[in-house]
Amino acid sequence: MMKVVILAGGFGTRISEESGTIPKPLVEIGTMPILWHIMKIYAAHGLTEFVVCCGYKGHMIKEYFLNFFDRNNDFTVDLRNNDVTVHRNGSEDWKVTLVDTGLETMTGGRIRRVREHIGDGTFCLTYGDGVSDVDITDLIAFHRGQGTLATVTAVQQPGRFGALDLSQDRTRVNGFREKSLNDGHLINGGFFVLEPEVVDLIKDDDTIWEQAPLHDLTARNQLAVYHHKGYWQNMDTLRDKHVLQGLWDKGQAPWKVWDRPAATRIAAVR
Repeated sequence: MMKVVILAGGFGTRISEESGTIPKPLVEIGTMPILWHIMKIYAAHGLTEFVVCCGYKGHMIKEYFLNFFDRNNDFTVDLRNNDVTVHRNGSEDWKVTLVDTGLETMTGGRIRRVREHIGDGTFCLTYGDGVSDVDITDLIAFHRGQGTLATVTAVQQPGRFGALDLSQDRTRVNGFREKSLNDGHLINGGFFVLEPEVVDLIKDDDTIWEQAPLHDLTARNQLAVYHHKGYWQNMDTLRDKHVLQGLWDKGQAPWKVWDRPAATRIAAVR
């Protein structure tokens, strides 16, 4: 089974209103942590084995999964006979490996520290604070068709501020509108597909994945780009959290791909 590595060890300083008490991956959208939302996206495509790179307040992430079964099921506890009867099984069919990758370790170093848990096959990598309706199955197929060591998903940067509608000669304001995806620049949206050899490009704990390793792959023509034109949003600030929460509350969350008809989702190649 292809593994999914999730970087979940950062300090989350730009959303300190939430991350001061809990790690950012546990900040809730609806009643579930954003980390759960990310895992549900992958699980919708048949990827259910996860390696979570913990760091800041990582013990809370570990405790969350240790208590996951109890949190999401109804049961009766027979104290006299020490017996538990489960009435509603709301658990997930996932295998989750939680690894303490250090408090100060950089993103590349975290990947290096979980090398033994990745195995020798192709694996996925993403950040613990971004959701999308990216077609993971198509992304993996694209990567394999490119024959490269790595593929990164490129997305349009979401606009943080409203945009101006200008007159044709650009001298007058005709109105205001929400900034569209087409107004932004292409950025690294995470959702990587990688070959295990990329770990050899990571020197030590101080290596930032987005710097030397990706630059090395680029120089070797080994970094393919998958263009995703659909929805993508990270949760970098409290404002981002409110945007995601608003969509979820309205039942309009584009990343909720796991509720789509099964016919629209093809299990990822194992």
